[in-house]
Amino acid sequence: MPADTVPSSGAPAHAAVICGVGYWLPPHVVTNADLRTRLGTTHEWIHSRTGISSRHVAPPGMATSDLAVEAGARALKSAGDGEVQALVLATTTPDRPCPATAPEVASRLGLTGIAAFDVSAVCTGFLYGLATASGLIAAGLAERVLLIAAETFSTLLDPEDKTTVPIFGDGAGAVVLRRGTSDEPGAIGHVVLGSDGERSDLITVEAGGSRQRSSGRPATPEQAYFRMQGREVFRHAVERMTMAATAAVDAAGWRLDDVDRLITHQANARITSVIASELGIPPERRAQNIEQVGNTAAASLPVLLAQEAADGNLAPGDRVLLAAFGGGLTWGATTVVWPELTSAHGADEQ
Repeated sequence: MPADTVPSSGAPAHAAVICGVGYWLPPHVVTNADLRTRLGTTHEWIHSRTGISSRHVAPPGMATSDLAVEAGARALKSAGDGEVQALVLATTTPDRPCPATAPEVASRLGLTGIAAFDVSAVCTGFLYGLATASGLIAAGLAERVLLIAAETFSTLLDPEDKTTVPIFGDGAGAVVLRRGTSDEPGAIGHVVLGSDGERSDLITVEAGGSRQRSSGRPATPEQAYFRMQGREVFRHAVERMTMAATAAVDAAGWRLDDVDRLITHQANARITSVIASELGIPPERRAQNIEQVGNTAAASLPVLLAQEAADGNLAPGDRVLLAAFGGGLTWGATTVVWPELTSAHGADEQ
């Protein structure tokens, strides 16, 4: 049942409610100046096209599960006491194709025995995971769910490709959701989701899956790396996120003027600017961290959400609109009235 639906009894519907947030970024920072020699480009060239100045990159030997454990631990600390019955991990970069990464993350967090599984929707992964976690709670299968989005997207990139290397960074963000009611702060609103598989070739890694493996031909170096048709992706990202965001606001019974904070997937500073302009949301209400962290794919929304909370930019009662777009193609949006949290734990906190 959608979070904004009221049962016939008149009582507020059960909903997933945010009760903890956290994030973690690898300590190694790569600036645009660091990329100059390798890619033959400049800070000005990168920044003018993307809005990015630096990004965090996982060092050799660090995997997605390592980032997920760090972010998950901080979200659990933020949430305080209470058992978690399920862990959902949104990622495009699992530690291995098989098995899923979530069970290992759960075990390392001391949550052995709970339900744990991966969700893959590229940069929309956090919103797909949010809908999934909300469904577990609404169905009575869990009282509390830990949702983590974690990516080591740098492992998918051609190190010599100046069109992708400057864009992506690594990171992880997490939220803890508890069972509550749709009329309380922190309740997740109706989650708008969509996809368009006819355009699956716009954002892709061709090698490693059954399609390539069953061909009987070894993968070429090019097939092993992430590829994106930037111009078409830009157009669809703006169109789909604007559409989904408008639908989510309508489902919440809000007007766009009611939105206190717009948090969009940090794909490109220009995409964020165009979407906000299309929605009529002024610059002072737009959250953005792409200049410091780049595009962290599925982790983008929860990292920014947790940073905003940790920095005090989200006040209890603020009406927050979240929207994302990713490969698949996939897109989504939702709303939440920000709750009062005990704490919001960030990258450097233990």
